[in-house]
Amino acid sequence: MLYIGEIAGLLTSLFFAINAIVISRAGKQVGSVVLNRTRVVFALAYLVVLNTLLFGQPLPIGAGAERWLWLGLSGLIGLAIGDAFLFQSYILVGPRIGSLLLSLATVFGVLEARLFFGELLRPGQIVGIALTLAGIIWVVLERQPAAPAPAGEIQSVMAELRPEVGRKVPLTGIIFGIVAAFGQATGLVFSRQGMQGSFSPISGNAIRMSAAVLALWLVAFFQRQARPTIQTLKDHPSALKLIALAALIGPVIGVSLSLLAVQNAPVGVASVLTSLLPVFILPFSHFLLKERLGWQPIAGTLLAMTGVIILFIS
Repeated sequence: MLYIGEIAGLLTSLFFAINAIVISRAGKQVGSVVLNRTRVVFALAYLVVLNTLLFGQPLPIGAGAERWLWLGLSGLIGLAIGDAFLFQSYILVGPRIGSLLLSLATVFGVLEARLFFGELLRPGQIVGIALTLAGIIWVVLERQPAAPAPAGEIQSVMAELRPEVGRKVPLTGIIFGIVAAFGQATGLVFSRQGMQGSFSPISGNAIRMSAAVLALWLVAFFQRQARPTIQTLKDHPSALKLIALAALIGPVIGVSLSLLAVQNAPVGVASVLTSLLPVFILPFSHFLLKERLGWQPIAGTLLAMTGVIILFIS
């Protein structure tokens, strides 16, 4: 299918935007650490069922040691470590600035693809990536006026997606955001190595998720946090339902689409197309919450979409 990698990259950003709305509410109740540990367990359970139905085995045991190594490292760096730093960055600096820092994954991805694969982008693709990044930056740096308290449940959830007005940005949050971007880029690059050939993204995702579950829960056991994690979930059953939904939308559908993208498009292109979360959140804010959008986020969105079009035709 023509442009399957690029289309998968765009859909990845869409599902990650939906996931951000769902997961922000759950994280508010149980915290980012419990959230990260729990969502990978749900995601792995979904992927085991999918692999059993599609391929007759819960995990792709016969995928080969090299593929398991690359995809396992990708899951460890991208899902376990990268997402842990990302969630903490969101807490410290807010998702808007956190999303901006995460967009650096595109730059890291291009540099790592050049280092590992000798992959060079065509001039048109470089222009497309630059315009898309500029659009993302323009959107997430929009100045937000002080707003009255949210009036309802959905409004409260979306309000959590924005940093506090006038809050000083801590250096630790910026560093965590940069580390998260590096983790996401490295995860994509390693995924590219592990997804060589026509290997199923569902199976590849199951390998990545297995590594993330193993790493996160080993740490939890050594830190004696496994039982408190389970108790926290028992105390917040509504959060558990949201995490189950978020795991399906993000780590299962979104991550599988990102693997399909990196399998069928250059790493730099796949990286930028999977980094459009700040742009895709805008329509939800406008149509779902009836928020008024100024000229800056609209212009930034148009600029980013222009970059995407150039990526498609280059």
